[in-house]
Amino acid sequence: MIQAVFFDLDGTLADTAADLSYALNCMRTARGLQQLPVEATRAVTSHGARGLLGVGLDATPEHPDYNALREEFLAIYAANLCRETRLFPDMAELLTELERRGILWGVVTNKAERFTLPLLKLLGIHSRAACVIGGDTTGKLKPDPASLIAASERIRIAPGRCLYLGDDERDIQAGRAAGMKVVAARFGYLNGNDPATWGADAIIDRPLELLNHL
Repeated sequence: MIQAVFFDLDGTLADTAADLSYALNCMRTARGLQQLPVEATRAVTSHGARGLLGVGLDATPEHPDYNALREEFLAIYAANLCRETRLFPDMAELLTELERRGILWGVVTNKAERFTLPLLKLLGIHSRAACVIGGDTTGKLKPDPASLIAASERIRIAPGRCLYLGDDERDIQAGRAAGMKVVAARFGYLNGNDPATWGADAIIDRPLELLNHL
């Protein structure tokens, strides 16, 4: 029986694409470049600064100015965390139903705590989460399972009684390695990939479908 559900943040719990795109477009405007529609960057949103800078400024981690560009991007994003970010449709209802059933829920994301914690507060759900594990909480990023194992330990529920929902293959890999049930969110960003190839226990098209897998 599943006793806890953990959510990836970007592309799973919340639709953050527009605000990350906004930060990128601020940088493009400052450089005399035309703004990009959010659809141009949406698929790579789950990869944060690395994904956005790659698409919008052709700057990979190997670029000599990458670190400076990344810091500029993150500073703009930090000041605009929740301009348009919202929970995905039906997600609020899912969280309420999990709570009604006595199932704990938390957030496990590669997004750093300095962005994750204030964003969850702005969304009005931080105090309801049983735990929040950011990308810098353990020092290891998914697909490494360390963050999910840390979440399980924090709420004192064995991984085998936990479920992880994510929209990227690395989410499924991390959850599987941690010994959890894993479900792919087809409504998320997917990084241009087909979740049917990830080996998840299930794939859902909308949040409330998760209730069928508990």
